[in-house]
Amino acid sequence: MGQVETSEIEWKGRTGPFSLLVRPGVFSPTSTSRTLAEALEIGPDDTVIDVGCGSGVLAFVAAHLGAKRVYGCDLSRPAIEMAVCNAERLGLSDVCEFRQGDLLEPVRDVRATVLIGDVSGIPDDLAAVTGWFQDVPAGGPTGAELPRKLLETIGDTLAPGGRLYLPTGTLQDENAILAAARRVFGDNIEPVLERTFPLPDLVAKATATARLMKEGLLKLHQRGSRLLWDLRVWRCVRA
Repeated sequence: MGQVETSEIEWKGRTGPFSLLVRPGVFSPTSTSRTLAEALEIGPDDTVIDVGCGSGVLAFVAAHLGAKRVYGCDLSRPAIEMAVCNAERLGLSDVCEFRQGDLLEPVRDVRATVLIGDVSGIPDDLAAVTGWFQDVPAGGPTGAELPRKLLETIGDTLAPGGRLYLPTGTLQDENAILAAARRVFGDNIEPVLERTFPLPDLVAKATATARLMKEGLLKLHQRGSRLLWDLRVWRCVRA
């Protein structure tokens, strides 16, 4: 790992607590991560792929829930290095394997029964405000482009009867993502969890946020002085 500075955080979500190492350029667990973890249904026969795995947290949740085998993939080399390190620290290296590459390309040899689709759905202009996406792409102009690309490239990687856990939210063009999901899964899509979160002040006060709201792309609502956004997790089952 060289001399790159790392820090330790504690995951207090499902199957936690456990500690994770993170470093600059590697996503820490988010509200979306915690909500997805709550929604997952994993059995002992499941082979899981965690797309956009970051530090590996959802892969580790899947392993703790009893998955037979878990693969994590991420475009970021630092993320993969951190995930491998975290797996070793948690004693999960025999269950979890991590590969670098774009979306599902690194795991085309795997036939999964569960996909965890936690890829960025933040519009590029909002991503530029946060500074979180320095080394990896954000979600595209509307926040739907990267999730839609994931859906369109699933191919044979998800086995018949397999399920995708897909997060969507009112911070993106949610309808475009759901339309793409229906082209792959037909009517076998249902929301399994919904949460509401406050928008970080940095994002709420950005001119890009006001413009995207005016254009009707962001569908936020207000409670007192806070802007809120809604997150939904969908279970999409492959026919």
